Amino acid sequence: MLRFSGGMKRWWILLIVCGAARAAEVKEELVTHAGTRFRVVRLEPARVGLVWKDGSGETYSTFDRVQSDFARQGKKVRFLMNAGIYEPGGVPSGLHIEGGRMLRPANQAEGKGNFFLKPNGMVAGFANGKARIGTPESWDAWSKSGGPKVVDAAQSGPLLLIAGQRHPAFRDGSDSRLHRNGVGVDGEGRLVFAITAPGERVNFWDFAGLFLKLGCQDALFLDGDISQMTVNPDRPVPSNRFGAMFVVAE
Repeated sequence: MLRFSGGMKRWWILLIVCGAARAAEVKEELVTHAGTRFRVVRLEPARVGLVWKDGSGETYSTFDRVQSDFARQGKKVRFLMNAGIYEPGGVPSGLHIEGGRMLRPANQAEGKGNFFLKPNGMVAGFANGKARIGTPESWDAWSKSGGPKVVDAAQSGPLLLIAGQRHPAFRDGSDSRLHRNGVGVDGEGRLVFAITAPGERVNFWDFAGLFLKLGCQDALFLDGDISQMTVNPDRPVPSNRFGAMFVVAE
């Protein structure tokens, strides 16, 4: 058995603590695709939660409010990204399941705008630590299968990739280039979050192609110009106002 002096013990403990802190940090990559730079984060689904309202029923709305609330719980926020399109008052436009509770039902109505560009879809995290992305019809099958319980889920639209194929409405060379964010599931089962880097713009065709490059067969568009992501913040992060948000807090 190894024996350490008091000073060596303190250094050994410090190394262990620092190593654990580094392990908990979220890793961000800068990926270039089709001449556009993207910020990319890959996460095990079990680490990722979904938040909309705090314990008093008030909408979080901003990153710093989420950080403050989790800090009161003794947790540090490692990652935040807006989770999708919402209605006035910060109400998610479609399905929202949080902590196993359905707070908003699936929305299969017809309408205008990205959310209603069919097929739209859902991203879901299950009690077995897996994640899936699929259409509303897929959601019906998941919810009736008797399989692992859905812990968190959000609906947005359009789907970027469906079984490895781009959404049928996308066009190569489209001049509709905007700031965008989205999420996919890669071949290792990880959730892959991507957002255009500051100053960059992308069309849907190339954004879907990014997720193919990142090893995803299914991917979902989240939102456009207001979208934000923060990774390992060391101070409160001001943000735009959102509905639901993805969070990693440990």
